[in-house]
Amino acid sequence: MASRANHRVLLGCGLLCAAALLCARSIVPSAAEGPQSEAATPSPVAASTFPIASDARLAGDAKQTRFILDLDKPIQFRAFALADPYRVVVDIPQVSFKLSAGTGVAGRGLVKAFRYGLVMPGGSRIVFDLTGPAKIANSYVLEAANGQPPRLVLELEQVDRTAFVQALAPENRPELRPTIAEANAAVVPGAAKPTPPPDTRPLIVIDPGHGGIDNGTQAAGEMEKNLVLGFSLALRDRIEKLGKYRVVMTREDDTFIPLNDRVKVARNQSAALFVSIHADALPRREGDAQGATIYTLSDKASDAEAERLAEAENKSDAIGGVNLTDEPTEVADILIDLAQRETRTFSNRFARLLMGEMKNTVRMHKHPLKSAGFRVLKAPDVPSVLIELGYVSNKGDLEHLVSENWRSKTVGSMAQAIDAFFAKRLATAGPGK
Repeated sequence: MASRANHRVLLGCGLLCAAALLCARSIVPSAAEGPQSEAATPSPVAASTFPIASDARLAGDAKQTRFILDLDKPIQFRAFALADPYRVVVDIPQVSFKLSAGTGVAGRGLVKAFRYGLVMPGGSRIVFDLTGPAKIANSYVLEAANGQPPRLVLELEQVDRTAFVQALAPENRPELRPTIAEANAAVVPGAAKPTPPPDTRPLIVIDPGHGGIDNGTQAAGEMEKNLVLGFSLALRDRIEKLGKYRVVMTREDDTFIPLNDRVKVARNQSAALFVSIHADALPRREGDAQGATIYTLSDKASDAEAERLAEAENKSDAIGGVNLTDEPTEVADILIDLAQRETRTFSNRFARLLMGEMKNTVRMHKHPLKSAGFRVLKAPDVPSVLIELGYVSNKGDLEHLVSENWRSKTVGSMAQAIDAFFAKRLATAGPGK
């Protein structure tokens, strides 16, 4: 088995090949739009201290559309537009949204739909999907007056593509992203913080899917983001009790984390395993499905359902209002081809071990091992799997997903698979590998 050093050599070779194939062009990812997404735990604050949003509505037509949000107190906000797809994002302080069920699902005028939720500790966000290019003609907060509560008002006006792009902030304009990225890359970073004594135990990253503004799938009042967070926390606790491994969570609360940042958590900390936890749902018109499924990365999906799921999961950043055009795809493809071959072998090995353990305690999908192009699995040097615990669209699966007894059994089988994976890998690698 190749050591971590060999992985780094392989990565270095991949980068050199990429540079040669791209005629020595230096491609640097552009800065991500939207707020920073550090998964810091917010300081304890009583929920009652947050402003309350009690109603939201749209008015107008395809030329001019107005959005109104009723609040119990005035707030500060920042509104900006994003291209490809056309969106408008409104960042506000953390708000308790007490809106009617289904608010935002139906659009009007220039707005196809909108969604809202926590996007970082202390910050909420509203994201509008637009029917086409539109500018923010006006935005303001009204004080309470004449029996009306304080209101946040956003007025949108239809424009053409050229006017839309020109109105974007420089960092959000597609044609300026490479220049901005190069300027950012030229900034000399500050002095590195002193590192604590190394902990040589293997590090496992557990990634609860979705979060914050991104609810994931929903059924019978249950949201995927909450189901998978509870499961992931239980899995973390079970693994930590073994005492053999370190565990890091990509999120520990209802916070939105962009897909690339989830991968960075694993890569920046030299993780030995990345486990992403999700729950699936099948549209009613497509029939019924049940059972857990384990996914690994591949360039070509193993079947149509795997392709559908990967496309849905890869849209999480668009749901959260993050721009998706900052990846150097040419380099990424080359790195995956050159550096991820061994990593994929380990990913597949773990997936098979996991299926072997889970099938004894958990109902599995009729085709339990699948693969597709999930962005969250693309760390080239970290074995990674994505687990769909079941289908919230299936009554039996949903009953399991909310059951403490089922969760405990499933967590136990997954912990056993993780232990078996590292026992075999460390025995093969020898000490210090």
